[in-house]
Amino acid sequence: MKMLLEEFNAKVGRENIFEPTIGRESLHQNSNDNGVRLVNFATSKNPVVKSTMFPHRNIHKHTWTSPDGKAHNQIDHVLIDRRWHSSVLDVRSFRGADFDTDHCLVITKVRERLAVGKQAAQRFDRQRFNLRKLNVPEVREQYQIEITNKSAALENLKDDDDVNRTWENIKGNIQTSAKESLVLHEFKQNKP
Repeated sequence: MKMLLEEFNAKVGRENIFEPTIGRESLHQNSNDNGVRLVNFATSKNPVVKSTMFPHRNIHKHTWTSPDGKAHNQIDHVLIDRRWHSSVLDVRSFRGADFDTDHCLVITKVRERLAVGKQAAQRFDRQRFNLRKLNVPEVREQYQIEITNKSAALENLKDDDDVNRTWENIKGNIQTSAKESLVLHEFKQNKP
């Protein structure tokens, strides 16, 4: 995702000819020279000007106030690639932020969605166990014995690295023991 947040000194208007690239919620009616340049840049590189697309009151649209306090302009803009334009949920300015400048703080709310590929999903797919087999007394007893034996090895360890290493071994052994117990039980049941 590519986003461009900048003070462009560009007043982007609400002209219909720029509509695929800009919205109808700009503070200004007509674009200035820098605004036309910004829209031409956005048209050639395929981003959209998201700061002109959200309906807010005018006091939440202007990003710059003149030194005399009479002129307000929307000259700071947020551009995002057209492919990701739906990821931007809101753009507005906050006048109350005090950081010693004549510009307002511009906040952009972004929602990022990451797609997980099939290979990554398969890596995280965990093996499922038939836990109902633990209701069988012999299987449950065998499983409890294995757990007790494996966890007893942790009691005598003092070094954290040894504990972590041993714990990883125990987890692997428990999974193997559980599989073996469940397979052994299936074998005994299917035996003629």
